[in-house]
Amino acid sequence: MFLVVQLGALALVPDFSEAGLQATPDPADPTNTVVYVGAILVMTALMLAAFRYGGDIVVKLVILGTSGMLSWYVFTELLPGPVAIAAAALVPVLLWVHPEWYVLDATGAVIGAAAAGVFGISFGLLPALLLLTVLAVYDAISVYQTEHMLDLASGVMDLNIPVVLVFPLTLDYSVFDDEETFADDDTEDRATATDGAGESIADATDDGSRGVFFVGLGDAVMPTVLVASAAFFSPAPSLGVPFVPGLNLPALLGMGGTFVGLAVLLRMVFAGEAHAGLPLLNGGTIAGYLLGSVVSGVSLVTALGLGPYL
Repeated sequence: MFLVVQLGALALVPDFSEAGLQATPDPADPTNTVVYVGAILVMTALMLAAFRYGGDIVVKLVILGTSGMLSWYVFTELLPGPVAIAAAALVPVLLWVHPEWYVLDATGAVIGAAAAGVFGISFGLLPALLLLTVLAVYDAISVYQTEHMLDLASGVMDLNIPVVLVFPLTLDYSVFDDEETFADDDTEDRATATDGAGESIADATDDGSRGVFFVGLGDAVMPTVLVASAAFFSPAPSLGVPFVPGLNLPALLGMGGTFVGLAVLLRMVFAGEAHAGLPLLNGGTIAGYLLGSVVSGVSLVTALGLGPYL
């Protein structure tokens, strides 16, 4: 699923650019990171307040509406106009009437690729690197110190919304059967990891009859922002891969770094403790991106986006 989100974002980047979906007037401006992180803090506070004071339905409606909008971005590049509109309108309807795990995963893959693609063309190399670094630090603080991300994750788990990717370990698993078991599960039988951007949790149960693994969608999206930015803004030559014309060595090794970080994270998660996901995932992506830049002949100054300031 991580790979689907990454390849999907890379495939969408050229079309999103031509469609004018760039969300910032100047992608190279580092203050874009400040604005986005500020928005995350505000949304986190609003969501925590909503969960505390019974506003769960508002959160769900916002996420469903956003899912429809991001799906429309994708479908307009793949389908004729009226069909794209109908398909995008169907997404929130399905999420409302039948939010089974495969509906959540399919939607998560589509909107994850769309979000990463939009932010990839909206954040230049320096802002993207700053964004991943700041979110990694914030994620660690919110999980290990304030622990408010754990509360936020618990809140969204009950809503069955596509900020969580669900991976059943048995064929008969259903999110509807599992709704009543979350509160009763022995915490010693669960391994969790949270991310700071997707407000969701990675969770594994060792119950053979109800085995399921949850991963926050933000864990897949945030590293992919740098991958998409590298494919769009890095001067490294394209590798000429079909369907992902912008894929270059910095983006490719950035993808590889994501999976190295994911492997370490999963090992820690299955050891039975909660862990922040973005420090490892973003850290691996940044390391892979920088290595790919150097190998492809791009200087570190250019790779870091510091050229205009030196």
